Amino acid sequence: MQQQTSVFGKGLLQHFEFHPEYHNLNHGSFGAAPRDIRKHMRLHQDRYEAMPDRYLRYEYPAILDESRAAMAKLVNAPLDTVVFVSNATTGVNVVLRNLVWDDDGRDEIVYFTTIYGGCAKVIDYVVDTSLGKVSSRPINISYPCEDEDIVKSFHATLDDIARAGKRAKVCLFDVVSSLPGVRFPFEAITKACRDVGVLSLVDGAQGVGMVDIDLGQVDPDFFVSNCHKWLFVPRSCAVFYVPLRNQHLITSTIPTSHGYVPKTGSRFNPLPPSSKSAFVNNFEFVGTVDMSPYVCVKEAIEWRERVLGGEAKIREYIQMLARKGGEATTRILGTKVLDNASQSMSKCAMVNVALPIDVGLASASTQDWMMRTMSKEYKTFVALIAHEGQLWARLSAQVYLDIEDFEWAGHMLLELCKRVKNRENSKI
Repeated sequence: MQQQTSVFGKGLLQHFEFHPEYHNLNHGSFGAAPRDIRKHMRLHQDRYEAMPDRYLRYEYPAILDESRAAMAKLVNAPLDTVVFVSNATTGVNVVLRNLVWDDDGRDEIVYFTTIYGGCAKVIDYVVDTSLGKVSSRPINISYPCEDEDIVKSFHATLDDIARAGKRAKVCLFDVVSSLPGVRFPFEAITKACRDVGVLSLVDGAQGVGMVDIDLGQVDPDFFVSNCHKWLFVPRSCAVFYVPLRNQHLITSTIPTSHGYVPKTGSRFNPLPPSSKSAFVNNFEFVGTVDMSPYVCVKEAIEWRERVLGGEAKIREYIQMLARKGGEATTRILGTKVLDNASQSMSKCAMVNVALPIDVGLASASTQDWMMRTMSKEYKTFVALIAHEGQLWARLSAQVYLDIEDFEWAGHMLLELCKRVKNRENSKI
């Protein structure tokens, strides 16, 4: 098939199903899938409906393997280390709920304070239900800061843990932090974990499709990344990577299903026999859920190559647009972009722009009003973050956007801030 050429920007909206009046400036939260990929998903849903047993038992596993192979190639990982789960939070749950904590109570889960709130709650749950076997320890981050400062903070925290008579067992950190949306030095922290014998759990919820992921080079202990955000796979799908050396640590899916191998002996499994590894077989069927997004991964990767020119060109455009779009937005707002001197924080497809409003005026209820008003009146949504005494707006760059969209966002945010200053919200 002849490769199509494509110009990034508004012309690509024809491939998506947004409302004509909607400005999707928040791709980083829930993603979006092109119409052709959604049709592919519905095709498999229809095949499932037509012959449920035939499809699920005998056709789906081979189709799923094709998606796994496409993903393994994309992230440079062995096929037997790659499976799919519904989302990144599920992958983090799988790891933290499978790890076994020592009875001496000295184990600690280390995490950075900018991790996703849902994953922080997973840590809380594990600690709360461990009967004192494990505790958690945060590493505080105040942006902007340089990558080397983050690595130093990691080592300083490990020193604190040692002085307290504890030991760090696993460290959870991002590829690109969610709020604020900045690139995290996940490669350097993965190496730092490996150097000191701490398991690395990488939450790449914002990862695949936005930044270059080379798992063969980075070599984390556990990695999960949503495919339904930046890779254009329909919701809900995430790649879950566990190297062979650690697969014995992951004995159960969530929920536990037929793939679990109990210590007490074998149990009846109604599914066809499989020659795949215990790890791969475990995640192939996890109860009756809609797994059609999983079989869209290969199609999405091929669509991005055929229509958009491939991953490198996509990354180049969306990262350029985030940078230039952020500059255009702050010129309108008269503010600044959140970044460090080396600009390593902004090497992604999200940008955080400061709002011209006193953070003391922007209470949690005011921020809620602003985001609700965006959705209802302006037909858009931009996440707001209070960080280090400043209110920030996080904007996502994507192939179907251009500079005009960021300029529109700048005027929208400026008007919204003026409405807050004028006490338009009766709850302020």
